[in-house]
Amino acid sequence: MTDDAAPHFVESLARGLAVIRAFDASRPEMTLAELARATGLARATTRRFLLTLVDLGYARTDGRQFSLTPRVLELGFSYLSGLPLAELARPILEALSHELGESTSASVLDGDDIVYVARVPTRRIMNVTITIGTRFPAFATSMGRVLLAELPPAELSGVLARLGQAAPTARTETNPDRLREILGEVHRQGWALVDQELEDGLRSIAAPVRGDDGTVVAAINVATSTTGATLEQMHDVYRPALLRAAAELGTALAHARPSLHGGAAPRP
Repeated sequence: MTDDAAPHFVESLARGLAVIRAFDASRPEMTLAELARATGLARATTRRFLLTLVDLGYARTDGRQFSLTPRVLELGFSYLSGLPLAELARPILEALSHELGESTSASVLDGDDIVYVARVPTRRIMNVTITIGTRFPAFATSMGRVLLAELPPAELSGVLARLGQAAPTARTETNPDRLREILGEVHRQGWALVDQELEDGLRSIAAPVRGDDGTVVAAINVATSTTGATLEQMHDVYRPALLRAAAELGTALAHARPSLHGGAAPRP
């Protein structure tokens, strides 16, 4: 257990999860030595975790290379299956994508990152493939900014204090004071537009999705390339459609809440 870990902290569980998280799109298969380097764990420790994952069916090996199996999706399915957002967002994102001819997504905030929970792609506009569960640093994304803009001041200060990673692009704003100003403006206007701060050539505009009590529970966005739409088009055309979709999803979530909690289903 690390010196600053809580008494309840189970270090072996944390290490096992670190082994799973070490696999990604750029490293779908790794040797024992590569996994040990990626996780910072000893080879013997890494081997025990890997073989346990193989025994449980979450990983496979040919004797040299290790990779995850589809069964690892079970670890996230319990969360997604209990999250009405993904199911309710899908048709709304599809309609928005059809209207604008662009990719649309929904995400939630998890620590300093956004996590994609629903997505309707139209074409590949990023170098990385975005799937359900993909994570990006919140400060550099449009969805992240509308979610960060709603955090209590103390939580936001914590996020901004942890900005130590390299900027994704030369345009990425990393100054904590300037980001606080930007997030204040996002909070006031109710949407965020990010121009090539996550990846060169990528623009996106996002809006918050509010629950029935007015709190922000998620964000949705429209993403395009710099050749796909001008900043003026994103503001004048994409923004109104996006805000309507966000309001529609918020209403759908409010109507779904009684049945999700065991109450009477809403009237049609």
